[in-house]
This record gives sequence, structure tokens and C-alpha cells, in this order.
Amino acid sequence: MVDKCFECGTCCKLFLINLTEEEYKSGKYKTQFEIFDLIDDFKKAEECGANIIKQREDGSCIYLKKSKCSIHQIRPESCRDFFCKSKNKKFKEMIEMIKKYKIKNAPACSRPRSSQAHTRPFFF
Repeated sequence: MVDKCFECGTCCKLFLINLTEEEYKSGKYKTQFEIFDLIDDFKKAEECGANIIKQREDGSCIYLKKSKCSIHQIRPESCRDFFCKSKNKKFKEMIEMIKKYKIKNAPACSRPRSSQAHTRPFFF
């Protein structure tokens, strides 16, 4: 299976996006504390969360527009590295969160009945 982003926007609703030092210092992305300007020492920026992409009140990424990433072509490294169907063990917990979110938010007619929830495989 080839890792590919299906641009469903679910990860943009659930996870904080940490910028690398280069991304943070580039000023290309809106961050949580941008009103205070950039912090010169990136380690201090990481410690206080200044390198996290700005979020909406609902917790979703500021760049999520109509359930699609409005900066998909120039998305940060952490976004490029993650795929919701990845087999990489470091993403296992995140992928489980996405599966649970999709089940919880699926239309009622497509949700598995509770007796089937643990016996039927989950498909995207």
C-alpha cells in the first residue's frame, strides 16, 4: 500500500500540528502565539507551544476549509509524514483515534450495530 493523504480532514480536526524549526522561523504559517511575534530560541518556542499551528475554537487547524487542507501543497512536515492508513507503529495511537472519530461521526445508517462493532473489520 502506498502512503497517500486522502484529504478527509479528520487529522486536522483531532491533532495539534507542530512546526519544525525551519517552518516556524519561515513565518509562512499562522501559529498559536503569533500575536507575540516569533521567539528567537526555537527550544523555548517548542516548550511553550509557540510552534503549534493556530487552531479554531473547535480545535481544528486554521487551514482546514470545508474539510480540506487549504495549504495541502505546502503543508508542514508533520502533516506530510502522517497518513491515516500508515502502518508505521509511531502513528498507531493516532490512527486508532481517527477510526473512533469516524465511527462516532458516521451517519447512523452506516454505523455498525453494537453487537457487530467488535467483529466487523473497519474500512475507510
